[in-house]
Amino acid sequence: MDQNHLSEEEFLKQYNVGDYERPSVTVDMLFFTIFNKEYEDIRKLPEKELQLLLIKRNGHPYKDSWALPGGFVNIDESIDDAVYRELKEETNVEDVYFEQLYTFGDVDRDPRTRVISSSYLALTNRENINAKAGDDASDVAWFTIKKTDIEMNEEDHKKTYYFNIYSQEKGIDIIYKIIEKTTYDQYVPNKQYEFIPVSEEKIAFDHIKIINYGLDRLKNKIEYTPIAFNFLPEYFTLTELQKVYELILGKELLKANFRRKIKQVVVKTEETTHEVGHRPSSLYTFNKNYQTLF
Repeated sequence: MDQNHLSEEEFLKQYNVGDYERPSVTVDMLFFTIFNKEYEDIRKLPEKELQLLLIKRNGHPYKDSWALPGGFVNIDESIDDAVYRELKEETNVEDVYFEQLYTFGDVDRDPRTRVISSSYLALTNRENINAKAGDDASDVAWFTIKKTDIEMNEEDHKKTYYFNIYSQEKGIDIIYKIIEKTTYDQYVPNKQYEFIPVSEEKIAFDHIKIINYGLDRLKNKIEYTPIAFNFLPEYFTLTELQKVYELILGKELLKANFRRKIKQVVVKTEETTHEVGHRPSSLYTFNKNYQTLF
């Protein structure tokens, strides 16, 4: 039939959706926070750790493996609505701002069927969250994430590093060796990754790939947006703020340079800290009138 001679109404009446195979759609949520690990020596400032919320799967596939919170999008809901529904059902967390990260669609990423996943990214202050397992999750926990470079081959544009995802509370240490190779299309870099499990326990599905992508996005965005302030309470010291930047960027920053760059992004308050063992420090807050970070 020559469809060009049909009206749109006529076309839709004769259209057969069964002519095409339909993949399922899921959402996966990367939920980052920063945890302050206290020292017994009260004179030392808390060590900051980047943590990610994971759920323990309650059913097949990957039963009892740790994974990102998420699930299938219902036929009558938007993808954004599915994000908040799944987060509430699996972790009892709600009222958190998410932004879309990336779409993952490798053909064999899910052993059940053809599944395309829309991933989302959220950052939050740890004090605002009280996560509890529910629905398809038998457990939920915060996992510390650390990357450690072990080899750099500049000639081949290849970098190798260890990726540790661990929870001292649960006694779990999941380790991957990741090989990152960069090729160039004209002048545009294109990164390709190989994920090699080192530990017996692994992250479910292709979620290690999503986590790695989310970390790279977080590292990039922190340099040109005020995204880092989501990790902090309303009032903070400049030292706390600098430690957040250093943790995400994976390097130490010169104090004077950092404060020069950040001074227009924060507002000094009249409040100070009152911590035992430490001299009082001025407290700052985010300057909501500032538009561009660097």
